[in-house]
Amino acid sequence: MDYVKFGSTGLDVSRICLGCMTYGVPERGTHPWTLTEENSRPLLKQALDLGITFLDTANVYSDGTSEEIVGRAIKDFCHRDDIVLASKVCQRMRPGPNGAGLSRKVILREIDASLKRLGTDYLDLYQIHRWDYETPIEETLEALHDVVKAGKARYIGASSMYAWQFARAVYTQRMNGWTEFVSMQDHVNLLNREEEREMLPFCRDEGIAVMPWSPLARGRLARAWDETTDRIAKDEFGKTLYQEGDRAIVDAVGKVAAERGVPRAQIALAWLLSKDAITCPIVGASKPRHLEDAVAALEIDLTDAEIAALEAPYVPHPVVGFK
Repeated sequence: MDYVKFGSTGLDVSRICLGCMTYGVPERGTHPWTLTEENSRPLLKQALDLGITFLDTANVYSDGTSEEIVGRAIKDFCHRDDIVLASKVCQRMRPGPNGAGLSRKVILREIDASLKRLGTDYLDLYQIHRWDYETPIEETLEALHDVVKAGKARYIGASSMYAWQFARAVYTQRMNGWTEFVSMQDHVNLLNREEEREMLPFCRDEGIAVMPWSPLARGRLARAWDETTDRIAKDEFGKTLYQEGDRAIVDAVGKVAAERGVPRAQIALAWLLSKDAITCPIVGASKPRHLEDAVAALEIDLTDAEIAALEAPYVPHPVVGFK
């Protein structure tokens, strides 16, 4: 495993981050394809054994049960201080007018709830899951600053929003002397490269870490276009992200993978890892080979010709994944 600095911070993270949305009670929340705790634990242990020390979850994943499963696995399989643990806040966790969002009330309640579920007294990274159009950004940012000063989070980050919104937030933090965002978790893969236009250049210029979600496009880049899985069939959110025209890119990945004699997933991840703005892709794993492919991708250096072949079929996409 390779380890890198997390943006301009002094924090070291594994080059692969394990996305824990896959682990949670299937009957809870909106992810019926998740794995039970019994089936999740071997994969969490495998990830740790492979040197993956960065784990990312969220309060909303499987109605909090992802955090519970991850928390118990950490207690049983490693020392808390040996890993970097991240979670998120914003999405609806309870009914009622204050059951979601990024108000001070919600943030201060949800950080305590996440810590309790995870069985820890601090998070290494606490992220806003999306932009909250109903709450003044100043209220959100001051509340996050107070979370850090209270010792409940070491760093704060953000996820999927317009670049102008992220820039506004960072400069608002700077003007007020509040704790600044150190990371952006956004949607970057071979099928959706729209973040290359504004968000990635901004993060590169500001020294902000980038940790892409869905680096394999919900598995689309790991198999032929017409192949399906239980996850693809049941992932309603995933169905909104990609389009028929992406087939040519998937075919290009297959061609490079066949020429190299490696799985498609390794090629798609190697492409992402070749970009200097990318810190660590967030890889979900429901089978042992998913973790093996992620680690193996670190050893693949794509040629300029291979990168050009992978990128050539791309066409502009609409904004998806946030509003």
